[in-house]
Amino acid sequence: MTIRGASAAEIVGSVRGLIGSGRLGAGGLLPSIRELAAELGLNRNTVAAAYAQLAAAGLVETRRRGGTVVLGLPALEGEGRAAGAGLVNLASGNPAVEFMPDASAAFTTGYVPPLYGQSPVSARLAAWAAEVVSPDVEGAVHGMVLAHGAVDAVERLLNAHLTRGDVVAVEDPCFLSGIGTIRLNGYRSAPVTVDAEGMTPEGLADALAAGARAVVCTPRAHNPTGASLTEDRAARLRQVLTRHPEVLVLEDDHFSAVSAVPYHRITPAGAPHWALVRSVSKFLGPDLRLAFVLADPGSAARLRTRLSPAASWVSHVLQHLVANLLDDPATARLLRRARDSYAARIRSLTGALAEQGVAVPPRGDGLNVWIPVDREETGLVDALARRGWAVRPGADFAVGGRGAGALRVTTSTITPRQAKAFAADLAAVLEQ
Repeated sequence: MTIRGASAAEIVGSVRGLIGSGRLGAGGLLPSIRELAAELGLNRNTVAAAYAQLAAAGLVETRRRGGTVVLGLPALEGEGRAAGAGLVNLASGNPAVEFMPDASAAFTTGYVPPLYGQSPVSARLAAWAAEVVSPDVEGAVHGMVLAHGAVDAVERLLNAHLTRGDVVAVEDPCFLSGIGTIRLNGYRSAPVTVDAEGMTPEGLADALAAGARAVVCTPRAHNPTGASLTEDRAARLRQVLTRHPEVLVLEDDHFSAVSAVPYHRITPAGAPHWALVRSVSKFLGPDLRLAFVLADPGSAARLRTRLSPAASWVSHVLQHLVANLLDDPATARLLRRARDSYAARIRSLTGALAEQGVAVPPRGDGLNVWIPVDREETGLVDALARRGWAVRPGADFAVGGRGAGALRVTTSTITPRQAKAFAADLAAVLEQ
């Protein structure tokens, strides 16, 4: 491998050529700035500028003592982890199928195929959002856009406001797809600690002081911990964000329709850059890739441009199906059952754990229970698998991939008998 060039632009072109030809692959190490400058007879600032351009393009990453490394596609984790044969799957992160409405029965007559140039949002869904979602942004002037799910919405909004290398404040531990979005788009993460009341104001203040230009927050049913913001906590986060009006505030309220706790907004009144994202995946089904996005007019316009009739609007077939489901009284009854059942299943497991002397954070909501442990996680996961249980290690959700000292257990389908049996097995493993 030979890097050539007499200027920063020529060095960049040489390295890109080596990567494109396959002579320099992912994980390959570039010479140090000092070494390459000496080899090419150039000033070190010239080589440093070339490396900075390569890093900004997402081709390399400087890792201090680890040197400058060529990047490949990041390995991204996701939900839906399968369990081994004979294991009870408490690792999937999936909602319960029993609480998903029958989509096959919802596609009735009335669908009219739209053509290019027509509105990208159906009138029925626009009306539903105005009635159900808009009241939660407290009268703020906003626009409404449909995206292909919450992850798509968050990624498009970040890309509309940020550039590679910008810092994003994210919860730590963090939703798996959130970690993937940051890595894939070349942003840097500023981890914000999460406690029983959600994102901490002190952690957010530190992340903003470190240069975060956006914050992504889960206001309730945080995945993986199950934490939800209290009214007081949301007010304190608003106070922090009020001092940083330049920051983009994204609230991913993924569990909205089946959450057992109220929504508390962290976006300050009058904030210039914000969005509230509510997908239907957790309550209508993961395959229904649709999310309602309410955002400030500028952000809505940027997002609308990226999801316009000339680009990649959300299919009106899908919109018609979702509208039928949301308008069906049977769906509303099913969602009430889901909300109550999910909350009861969390209580079932946390109660069983308490009986075994295993402490968990209070006020859990969502599909999972977060169990802090005081030891290495992999051994616990393996030990529980030998007893018939599949769970996820907290390290999967840690920003930066370090150990989180916890286990995440999906409770969406757990029965009272399973809850007691799992709690007993976990207590036994912890004693060992």
